[in-house]
Amino acid sequence: MTENSALTYAQAGVDIDAGNALVDRIKPAAKSTDRPGVMSGLGGFGALFDLKAAGYADPVLVAATDGVGTKLRIAIDTGIVAGVGTDLVAMCVNDLVCQGAEPLFFLDYFATGKLDVAQAAAVVEGIAAGCKAAGCALIGGETAEMPGMYHGGDFDLAGFAVGAMERGAHLPQGVAEGDVLLGLASSGVHSNGYSLVRRIVERTGLGWDAAAPFGRGTLGAALLEPTRLYVRPVLEAMRAGGVHAAAHITGGGITENLPRVLPEGLGAIVDLDAWEPPALFRWLAEEGGVSEAEMLKTFNCGIGMILVVARDRAQPLAASLRAAGETVREIGEVGGRAGVGYTGTLW
Repeated sequence: MTENSALTYAQAGVDIDAGNALVDRIKPAAKSTDRPGVMSGLGGFGALFDLKAAGYADPVLVAATDGVGTKLRIAIDTGIVAGVGTDLVAMCVNDLVCQGAEPLFFLDYFATGKLDVAQAAAVVEGIAAGCKAAGCALIGGETAEMPGMYHGGDFDLAGFAVGAMERGAHLPQGVAEGDVLLGLASSGVHSNGYSLVRRIVERTGLGWDAAAPFGRGTLGAALLEPTRLYVRPVLEAMRAGGVHAAAHITGGGITENLPRVLPEGLGAIVDLDAWEPPALFRWLAEEGGVSEAEMLKTFNCGIGMILVVARDRAQPLAASLRAAGETVREIGEVGGRAGVGYTGTLW
């Protein structure tokens, strides 16, 4: 082999120096998420966590993984990428809390064709912000530079969260007919249904930099509003007693997600008149000609988390959630046939 034919990894499209620069840049963000139990920082072959130091006597671990779907396409096209890092955390830890678990630590996977350190750092800093808000530590991750697999500024994300609870504290538990449904407001579309969102926007002919027809700012920025993190107030409500179940309203909407936490054969009645969906959802329905049933099976429609609570605890729990900054509505009750039945209308 001649000297001119010799190749390096960088010439093949993988820049190890850029990867090292990214690790150095994100170390302060990761360090800012430290919590009791963390035993190691970034850079090792694995990350250590001490459950005893985190305060658990007889813990059961709970794990969750997720991504942010084609919301990434809007983030990449607009260059507004930090929020999808927070989305990534929220989609995992909001699931964990539905099991009754406290999120303890988080790991991310960032894959791209050519590493842009500034872009990747913005995403990871968004991940760190989400971890801090949820009370969990960012203790590790992986950055994969894969030329030929991703093109231009495209990238993909996956997140992995681990939480814990004391044995016997798992949810759902004790759900019964007559329990009240408390709906916690969403911050927007969150991170599901974006293939339909993008198709609707394409139909309108609007660009991401157009003024949002349903609110302030640009259309792209409005659709990139990060997923709301419910962890701290919901855990507080669970510790107060009376919460029998929690449903994170993600892909499948209320129609598909609420039955996941109900006993076999038991359903729920949801009153659509109990809250007013944000204008964004009505705009999507009207521009896309999307039926009410389809909206309820695709989007959160303004309710990002539903708590199933004992009737005699509904008012004090709602009050404590509001005091913690949540917008709460009593939106129905457990009862009726299996599945979700609706009364009223979305608008």
